[in-house]
Amino acid sequence: MNVNLKLQNWDFDYIGCSQDVLFAKLNTSLKGLHEQEAENRLEEYGYNEPAKKKKRTILFQILLKFFNPLVIVLLIIAGFSLFFGEKISAILVIAMAFISVFLSFIQEHRAGKEAERLSEMVRTTTTVYRNGIHKEVDIREIVPGDIIDLFAGDMIPADLRIISCKDLFINQASLTGESFPVEKTPEAANSQKRSPADLTNIAFMGSNVISGTGLGVAVKTGLVTQFGELSRKLATITVESSFDKGMHEFTWLMIRAMFVLVAVIFAINAFLKGNAIQAFLFALSVAVGLTPEMLPMLVAINLSKGAIAMSKKDVIVKRLNAIQNFGAMDVLCTDKTGTLTLDKIVLEKHCDVVRKENDEVLYFAYINSYYQTGLKNILDRAILRHERLIVKQYKKVDEIPFDFSRKLMSVVIENEGKHRLIAKGAPEEIYKRCTKFELEGDIIDLDAGNLVLRELKEEYDNLSAEGFRVLAIAYKDFDQPKDKYIKDDEQELILKGYIAFLDPPKPTAKKTIETLKNLGIDFKVLTGDNELVTKKICGEVGLDAKGLATGEEVEKSSDEQLRVMAKTTTVFARLSPLQKERVIRALHANKRIVGYLGDGINDAPALKAADVGISVNNAVDIAKESADIILLKKSLLVLEDGVMEGRKTFGNILKYIKMGSSSNFGNMLSMTGASLFLPFLPMLPIQILLNNLLYDISQIAIPSDDIDKEYLLKSRPWNVNYIKKFMFTLGPVSSLFDFITFGVLLWIFRAPQELFHTGWFLESLCTQTLVIHIIRTGKIPFVESKPSQFLIFTSIYIVTIGLIIPFIPLGKYFGFVPPPPTYFITLIMIVALYLFMVQRVKRWFIRKYGYE
Repeated sequence: MNVNLKLQNWDFDYIGCSQDVLFAKLNTSLKGLHEQEAENRLEEYGYNEPAKKKKRTILFQILLKFFNPLVIVLLIIAGFSLFFGEKISAILVIAMAFISVFLSFIQEHRAGKEAERLSEMVRTTTTVYRNGIHKEVDIREIVPGDIIDLFAGDMIPADLRIISCKDLFINQASLTGESFPVEKTPEAANSQKRSPADLTNIAFMGSNVISGTGLGVAVKTGLVTQFGELSRKLATITVESSFDKGMHEFTWLMIRAMFVLVAVIFAINAFLKGNAIQAFLFALSVAVGLTPEMLPMLVAINLSKGAIAMSKKDVIVKRLNAIQNFGAMDVLCTDKTGTLTLDKIVLEKHCDVVRKENDEVLYFAYINSYYQTGLKNILDRAILRHERLIVKQYKKVDEIPFDFSRKLMSVVIENEGKHRLIAKGAPEEIYKRCTKFELEGDIIDLDAGNLVLRELKEEYDNLSAEGFRVLAIAYKDFDQPKDKYIKDDEQELILKGYIAFLDPPKPTAKKTIETLKNLGIDFKVLTGDNELVTKKICGEVGLDAKGLATGEEVEKSSDEQLRVMAKTTTVFARLSPLQKERVIRALHANKRIVGYLGDGINDAPALKAADVGISVNNAVDIAKESADIILLKKSLLVLEDGVMEGRKTFGNILKYIKMGSSSNFGNMLSMTGASLFLPFLPMLPIQILLNNLLYDISQIAIPSDDIDKEYLLKSRPWNVNYIKKFMFTLGPVSSLFDFITFGVLLWIFRAPQELFHTGWFLESLCTQTLVIHIIRTGKIPFVESKPSQFLIFTSIYIVTIGLIIPFIPLGKYFGFVPPPPTYFITLIMIVALYLFMVQRVKRWFIRKYGYE
């Protein structure tokens, strides 16, 4: 099977040379290496392990968190505050930055530890010969020249040349994507071949033994194996996901807006009030007010909440940002083998020569597999597992073992005093030995019957075209029993029928695809397996395999052509690992948010390139290393839970962003306007910081909030333009009511400076804190959507604290004075009118731009 996977760094002389030449090249023998020689080679070649990203110390991980642009802005502001002697202001700003950094670090560090724990569960030893003695050795310590024993269930610990074996079948699905195991032989192979599937004497690191036994010599270890070469490339790649891009875009939008407004406010106050230092400190406080400094912390809390919810469903989130990407995903690409399918070969059909189900065909196949004495391969086990039949009444007479030239095996049993030979093997080889066929109990000569050999082959071809692995069953009765049977007795057979095998789809696959489709997520299959098998599986899980493309077509396509192909193609077959990655990047170029689900070595580049890479606990290490999310159970149903958690998480993050950006922008407009006509600062710097701190505390409850069911029905990627429109629409509404408050304070209450500061502080805090209850939902009226109890509590709690502060001694420290009782009546009216106006403007905005 051509899977279009190029071999890297291979000395092809190892493939085509004799065993003696091979041992001479590697300076080894069947007894293996001496311990001292093994130690010397370990020092020369290094440990036999794939490349991994360098592990960062805890201190370095924490320091990296401080490189968030928002945190840097806060620290710069704190530095200026300290320089000008405003210690309390500096402490408040630094506290905001440190809370954000450490909460984010703690959550991601916890997730990373879980992922490390999974890696430690993998078996780490293999059996080698050292000084002619069997020895269990850590896989990391395998070196070129080691002689390695292979048994069913073993992981191949390095790239090996097979030197002896018996019925050795290797599952290379993790490397190539093929459904069926391939048989390995010790004979020298054609060194011109460049595909892993063509190299019958090479077993690759990361594949595993399905059945049989073997002996191999390590030819390549560590970073020069196929596994290692791929891991080396992946370790150097850092991919920015759609969530990261959106966060950066929004962050810099706010920073640019902050610099413009702060510069304007500083210039106005310095010019009109004549005190440059006071104007600068005020401008810095305004900068803090406009900075969504709690965004990193609230993002971390929201993502952590999603990660905790997923962990209860046996899902480990390695990178917190992947939670949002999960929800924003609008196309899920998946490998086929072991992902859509069970990764378990089963007997699907047992039929006669015209493909009509026939129990006798199953019975004959069962007798053949049951009585053979050789190691039973994966197909034999599938036959015996399919249905438990009673065949012990037959006496086994002889057996003609399988060999590669005949591609079949036979057993001879005694049946009612007669001997019957039952053969099972490759249809093309069985045909050569058949002179008759059986149909509905009649024995028909191939020459004289209604069906000719060509027509029989068409039936077999039809089964193959449906994606089945097919074996033919034939038999022959001997009137004169013999003591011993040989290959020449496998002639003049009667063709009985066919048995067809398949790696069947998971029971949950069809339902999952339907569910994801209802959630607005397209489903694409990217596999290394052939197109016939892939189309068969896609049909069974209800996936329309429109626009099927092969690796050869992908290879020939330019990036622009591939972009067009990716829009309309559902199934890509015979793909190499790098071709899978190209398809992912083509989807990115089409502005799609891409998830990828895979568990093999050949999936690692695609897992790395996707916005969210999803793997499973029993995946190869390199797949788990590349993935963002690991499923502890190989079930597809949990994908829906992941999508919903991602959408809930992003919905709550957007609540803070929309509310914070619009309210803060409105406040800055108010600051700018007030600075033009007031003879004093509209609010003291420390009052702005206190306002911001209390308001941010009230928003800590957002991660606990509920999300409207309607909001969860479609993917919602970052849309900074939408946020910008929201900010520029709702911000002026907030500012309008600030100016109404200014007018009330100046013209009705004739407020001096201290009362003005107090009055605006209370109005600003109440409107900012309460408006979340309108912005948090797309429903009109907003009372149709119930907020979480914690959010209700924090809103009431913070508003209450704000109203009390002017009446306690602490208030004097911040420059507040108790307002007259009549002001609170006015305050209630202003806040109520503001919330009513926000509801009306929100309704207009949703009708015009929708609800994100």
